[in-house]
Formats: sequence, structure tokens, C-alpha cells
Amino acid sequence: MKTLISFDVDMTLLDHATYKIPDSAMEAIEALRKNHFIVLATGRDMDTYYSRQYRDQIQADAIIHSNGTKITVGDQVLYESVLPRELLERVLHFADEHDLAIGMTSGDDDYYIHPEHVTEHDIRRWGESGRQYKDPWKLLDMKVRTLAYIGVPEGAKLLEQEFPELKCPLFAGLEGADVIAKESSKANGLKILCEYFHIPVSETYAFGDSMNDLEILQEAGTGIAMGNAVPKLKEVADYVTDRIDENGIYNACKHFRLI
Repeated sequence: MKTLISFDVDMTLLDHATYKIPDSAMEAIEALRKNHFIVLATGRDMDTYYSRQYRDQIQADAIIHSNGTKITVGDQVLYESVLPRELLERVLHFADEHDLAIGMTSGDDDYYIHPEHVTEHDIRRWGESGRQYKDPWKLLDMKVRTLAYIGVPEGAKLLEQEFPELKCPLFAGLEGADVIAKESSKANGLKILCEYFHIPVSETYAFGDSMNDLEILQEAGTGIAMGNAVPKLKEVADYVTDRIDENGIYNACKHFRLI
């Protein structure tokens, strides 16, 4: 029987030092594909401009997008949830008043309150910023499943204090956080896909590195934290592999005799 193996993208599959997927990780995925379902489980919407190249490179059997708020198998959308307009409006006003960069990417465009902070972040990381900013208040008339906050961890804590219906798991680099409904998670997406593929959750494996991977590593039959993962994730993982730049995915797959 095929099992299901899920991978976070950023700093699990995608090395931010090079913005490439290590050759060893791709070798593991190609070997896994023969006997397992490959799933991407990420905070990204993998259909956006910034993510499509990695989606097409991996060619996963299914994708848990945006922290479990969109689940797709090929072109089929199995599940989707959106933030209530009233809540979204309150969050945007709060961000505007407190100088917080909050928004999202849709297609090729970016909709951010205080986009200047996003640009500063991009320049620090990549030396440039080529985003196409649009009016962030247009978000109120769009389907918004999850938001991104760009900034220091204190801003994420401030959001969680003001909006108890939301959670803001920090990015691994601590330069921002996902902003999602408290009930949403990659773990929910895993359960939906297990039902779709008729696979017991106990037979699944999940790889991750940051706090938005916490629930899925706990839910999966075997939760694997990268060597570069945040300490709390390593504490709940069943196994800690090597760092992303030390063939962590490949080595874990060999350890568990998946390849």
C-alpha cells in the first residue's frame, strides 16, 4: 500500500541560502514517487507567481496550500476556507494603525498594508524587490484564506493578543509569521488527503522546520524535523534529521527505508 509523505517548502525543501531545492532532496523525491504519494504542505499558495516554479519542479500528487486553507489534487480543489470579511477589515485597520506590514500575494500581485516594510525585507534578503503592489484594501473584496506578516516577532505577538481568533506561527527565520484562523492547520489538510487517498494517518510521514509545521508533525504517523528547525518543533518530532544543506531529506528517507 502506498503511504503519504508531506514536505514543507521553505527551509525544508527550499534552501533560502540558494533559493534552490538541493539535488539530494530532488533525488529522494524522485525515488519516493514510485511507492508513495508526494504532498507539499506549506504556508505558501503554490499557485502564485512566487511559488509556481517550485510547484512545477516537485510535481506533487497533492498540495496543502496556505496552512491548510486550500487543498488541491491536480486542478481539483478538495477544500477551501476564507477569513470572514469583518475580521479581515479589523486586522487591516489594526495593521495600518500599528505600522505592521500585513497582506498577501495573489497571482502576480501583492496586497500589503505598509508595503515599505516588505520592500525593506526583500532588499535585505535578495538585494532587490520586484513586487507589484496593489491597493491592499481590495483584499476586502477578495477570497483571503491566510495573510502574511513581515516584521519582528513582537508584531506577531501583538496580533495574537488583539485577535484571539487568529494564530501567527513564526517563520523559521523569525522575520515574519503566517496569520491564519486558529482552527486552520496543515494537519487538517493531511487528514483530508488521507481520506481522499484512503490512507491511515498513522501511515504518513511529515517533514517541517517551523512553527506552522507543529500540528502536522504531531498528527502524522512519523513527524520529522529538519536539523535547522526551530527548537520547539524538534521537541515534538519523532525524529530530527540533518539540516537542509546537509542532505536532511535524503538522509531521513534512507533512515526510514523509504527509498
